[in-house]
Amino acid sequence: MNDELGCEVPAFNASADEIAGVLKTARAIAVVGLSPKPERPSHQVAAYLRAAGYRIIPVNPNVAEVFGEKSYPALDEVPGQVDVVQIFRRPDAVPEIVEKAVRRGAKTVWMQTGIVNNAAAEAARSAGLHVVMNRCMMAEHQRFTARGRGKEG
Repeated sequence: MNDELGCEVPAFNASADEIAGVLKTARAIAVVGLSPKPERPSHQVAAYLRAAGYRIIPVNPNVAEVFGEKSYPALDEVPGQVDVVQIFRRPDAVPEIVEKAVRRGAKTVWMQTGIVNNAAAEAARSAGLHVVMNRCMMAEHQRFTARGRGKEG
């Protein structure tokens, strides 16, 4: 499904209750494309989520660490449990990231604002993962906690 500019729009998306459940139960978030630069959206969102009590795992082959945490070159090199794979990459990079998220047993794939890939999203949903597309995790967390039910750090 494409909009008038030819950009893909979500064919489906997680419900508000599903998003609330993800935010409430998630502990470890692998941020694919996390920048060490404070002015970048990936950095700002991850810093907010870290302050809210989530464990942030940087995934970026071009940096050694972010927030004092080791950065991994690829999602499949991250040790331990990953609850959410948060994606700050171009839509054409999403299918490979989703394949790795499914293989490693992640529970959710979250494509940040402006990122949609319906085919990859359907593959993730078919594998039993929650899928959020074209939504900011920070904004959703703020909305969720404003209702008094969010993870607090």
